Amino acid sequence: MMRILLFLATNLAVVFVASITLSLLGVESIMASNGIDLNLSSLLVFCAVFGMSGSLISLLISKWMAKRATHAQVITTPNTSEERWLLETVAELAQKAGIGMPEVAIFPSPSANAFATGWNRNAALVAVSEGLLRQMRRNEVRAVLAHEIGHVANGDMITLTLIQGVVNTFVMFFARIIGHTVDRTVFKTERGHGIAFYVTTFIAEMVLGILASTIVMWFSRWREFRADAAGASLAGRDDMIAALQRLQAQQGLPTDLPGEMSAFGISSQTKSDLAALFSSHPPLEKRIQALRNSL
Repeated sequence: MMRILLFLATNLAVVFVASITLSLLGVESIMASNGIDLNLSSLLVFCAVFGMSGSLISLLISKWMAKRATHAQVITTPNTSEERWLLETVAELAQKAGIGMPEVAIFPSPSANAFATGWNRNAALVAVSEGLLRQMRRNEVRAVLAHEIGHVANGDMITLTLIQGVVNTFVMFFARIIGHTVDRTVFKTERGHGIAFYVTTFIAEMVLGILASTIVMWFSRWREFRADAAGASLAGRDDMIAALQRLQAQQGLPTDLPGEMSAFGISSQTKSDLAALFSSHPPLEKRIQALRNSL
């Protein structure tokens, strides 16, 4: 909760500073003198409210969404030795990381993957695929679980989601400025908004959203290195490297994680140089090398 409050305070501070900066630069005066009447401060607040709301709602229902999207079955009472081992291993790693015991689930998928999500680091969800349990040794599965516990301990799900909220805010803000400007200056709409405003705003949101997503994906890639380091600390560097090498051997196979969950999985597909800018995960070879270079 404190992390959310601090991030919201930071977001409000960004909005406040941006509003003051726009006023000091005389942007509103310049726009008004050119017949573009737009209250930038009110618009910024409006966009902040709606930009953050969607991200916060997604964050709060992330566990429910993840369970439905992957058909994950939470282990409440272990029925097999494997399920018992999973619960005991997650409990051990969570205690070592200083977080509350997460829910543990298994989801049906032939590929080796795992993810963690949840708005509260002390009440998160850690899920592994059936394929991961079949294809990896227990020491490798333990390293994967440690990686996911690292995400939870670092608060990565919260931070990534809220960064998306800040990005949404400014995409909405600048898209509406562009739409308003085109509507007033090009199509000469004098009162209210014409169709040009809505069409231009929609196109601008699409373009700016694509460009802004590179910021979110950069952070997502950076957090993978941190989670790998946390996994190495909790389960051992050699086992973390072995788990990543096992995933590397399966590159090219479908991950079977829904699009909305792919950023939370441990592995993703190899990307071309341009597509890598929009990838949520760095290449596995770089992750392995980073662990080998760590002290």
